[in-house]
Amino acid sequence: MKNNLKVLRAHRNWSQADLAESLGVSRQTINAIETGKYDPSLPLAFKIAKTFETSIEEIFSDTA
Repeated sequence: MKNNLKVLRAHRNWSQADLAESLGVSRQTINAIETGKYDPSLPLAFKIAKTFETSIEEIFSDTA
């Protein structure tokens, strides 16, 4: 799944560790999501969208 999580995170000057802490996951999980190696669960995707005050569709896309 393609995503723009890295861009959103960079706009807020957050490290992967900062975002991971706010979401209650590991930094490795954030890295895996950003690199497309891991698709987050639906509850985590909603949590990410809420953190960035946007919709899931604005962050994640199933198009390459």
